[in-house]
Amino acid sequence: MLWVMPIYEYLCAGCSGTFEELVSPSDESGVRCPECGEAAVTRLLSSFASARPDGAMVGGGGGGGGGCCGGSCGCGH
Repeated sequence: MLWVMPIYEYLCAGCSGTFEELVSPSDESGVRCPECGEAAVTRLLSSFASARPDGAMVGGGGGGGGGCCGGSCGCGH
């Protein structure tokens, strides 16, 4: 069986530092700030990047001003 443990980003209430932690969803209550040891931490929403195939268009590429910028920058997408 494959266990998946995501990496979450946290904000510490004690020192205002941010850190990443590899956490099992069933054991999130044990997360502490590595800098100050504070247990009052908030999980943050993190952005991520993903690759897309060559030639793929954002929004389907169906014309009408779509693409990466909404059609306003003249990039040709």
